[in-house]
Amino acid sequence: MNTSMNEQLMQQLRLHGMLDSWQSLLETRTHQNLSLVEGLQHLLEAEWLDRGHRRVQRLRKAAGFRYQASLEELTYLPSRGLDKNTVALLADGQYITRGHAVLITGPTGSGKSFLASALGHQACQLSYKVSYFNMQKLIQQLVLSRADGSILKLLSKIAKSQLLILDDFGLKPLDNQQRLDLLDIVEDRHQKMATIIVSQLPVTNWYDVIGESTVADAILDRLIHTAHRIELSGESMRKKQ
Repeated sequence: MNTSMNEQLMQQLRLHGMLDSWQSLLETRTHQNLSLVEGLQHLLEAEWLDRGHRRVQRLRKAAGFRYQASLEELTYLPSRGLDKNTVALLADGQYITRGHAVLITGPTGSGKSFLASALGHQACQLSYKVSYFNMQKLIQQLVLSRADGSILKLLSKIAKSQLLILDDFGLKPLDNQQRLDLLDIVEDRHQKMATIIVSQLPVTNWYDVIGESTVADAILDRLIHTAHRIELSGESMRKKQ
């Protein structure tokens, strides 16, 4: 079997990582210095790495992040209230497997959404399925899906996300249907799937945003019990940039 036939088969079998590595070996003539076992291992490792990279890219695209962000880009200024140890604790993804919540609060421009996006990107790197929603847009999607009969499908999709990120929570008080939808989402995920909530308001003010004491108690009890809290502060990062 000649080189051209090998490449055609790799292409047809969608072994893209193996094909790229094979072509590189030929171009550099490195294959001449490898045994059969070494060459096969080299090609298999290339395919494994390529598939892992493609999977991460698919997960990130499906998540719909607000920012392209990474934990390495975070700024740790004393005035910001962002602790390296807390971020390092979250970076390994154990909070996701344990179904814990992360509550990120702080004033406008303090980097809340960027931090949430960075944690989301890290989760994708660890092969977790992530969904990122602006709270107001999620509310709109819930209204539309209820109107066209696809509400159960949307709620099921949200429930299956291993990490759900709700950004800009608390900009407007919730009405009765909205708070019930939020309760359904939180209840489905409680101690099973992780949730990150981002808000300009301190957690103590969330009770008033949710409204209706019984529902608010139920939602906050499930969120706060095992939550990691990050309270950002300081001057707007946008102004500094």
